[in-house]
Amino acid sequence: MRFETRAVHAGPPTDPDTGDVVPPIRLSTTFVRDATSKPLGDHTYIRESNPNQAYLESALTELEGGEATLAFGSGMAAGVALFQSLSAGDHIVMPEGVYYGYAVASREYFAKWGIEADFVRTEDTAAIRKALRPTTRLVWVETPSNPMLRVVDLAGAADAAHSVGAQLLVDNTFATPALQRPLEHGADVVLHSATKYFGGHSDVMGGCLVFGKKDPLFRSTLRTLQVLGAVLAPFNSWLILRGLRTLAVRMRAQSENAFKIARMLERHPTIAAVHYPGLESNPGHGLAGRQMEAYGAMLSFQMKGGRDAALATVGRARLFIRATSLGGVESLIEHRATSEGADATSPDDLVRLSVGLEHAEDLIEDLSRALCPVE
Repeated sequence: MRFETRAVHAGPPTDPDTGDVVPPIRLSTTFVRDATSKPLGDHTYIRESNPNQAYLESALTELEGGEATLAFGSGMAAGVALFQSLSAGDHIVMPEGVYYGYAVASREYFAKWGIEADFVRTEDTAAIRKALRPTTRLVWVETPSNPMLRVVDLAGAADAAHSVGAQLLVDNTFATPALQRPLEHGADVVLHSATKYFGGHSDVMGGCLVFGKKDPLFRSTLRTLQVLGAVLAPFNSWLILRGLRTLAVRMRAQSENAFKIARMLERHPTIAAVHYPGLESNPGHGLAGRQMEAYGAMLSFQMKGGRDAALATVGRARLFIRATSLGGVESLIEHRATSEGADATSPDDLVRLSVGLEHAEDLIEDLSRALCPVE
């Protein structure tokens, strides 16, 4: 069965009692036991599991091709739960440009938890191998990366991690399983901020971890989720599952728009560099073509005029909405370093775009005006 069909039908079947085509929202926080105190169904208390969370986890497991999924209240909660499921003395290899929330977590909490980390250019498999230690338990990569859209060799990273008995986690938020399925390339765990493309409408927050196997790391993370309580609310689970139904068509259309915009930017006289793996000039183009079914709807560019020019371009945009986040039906533009704040790692001259479902020519016209091309 092809991905588009699975996206529409993954998760719960039609309700046999009511005939509901759409699964209901089940808001109960607790569930009945029989006279012997045995649970009547699969759930006992909302923090441990609940029907809507189970529906979503089942769908995500199917779409990524894993054995089990854990849903969380946010993407950050998902990633941090995995960190908390490691042991004191464990070592992690992470991207030098890792999402800034995880960079903050590493600085402020890893020492308290007894975890060590090295940050390397994970698009260079040799750099990953060089950073490995006997105590390495996790190699963390993101591809395409935020915000530079760098591409990681998934099979190479998996081989490197496995050579020391570590596991490979892939942040697949930008690509989604509609375009890339890391478990098929040797990854062990896949992370998503479900707030982004899974929800798809900028109105719900959530996160998830999809595990290739129900192994000790899965069991440890499940325990962390249930005890520490970073659970996803039933209504949020329902909204994200609804978003999955249109994921394939949204990703296809948004990727097509992004490719057209990247081609325009590549020719524009005010642009110093365009970061988009769909361009043949991009260093990761060939690898992305082998790992991905399309190149995604995220891109960034750097301006010859530096920070001032980048801020002015963002300020002049009209159709592109000035906001952080990504993955909604509307197109967003941001000066990424400003969004990241005082500890920003993004270049000052960089503008990031999340390309939506508007007509590509309207978006191109808006950007062209915002860029104020040299006459």
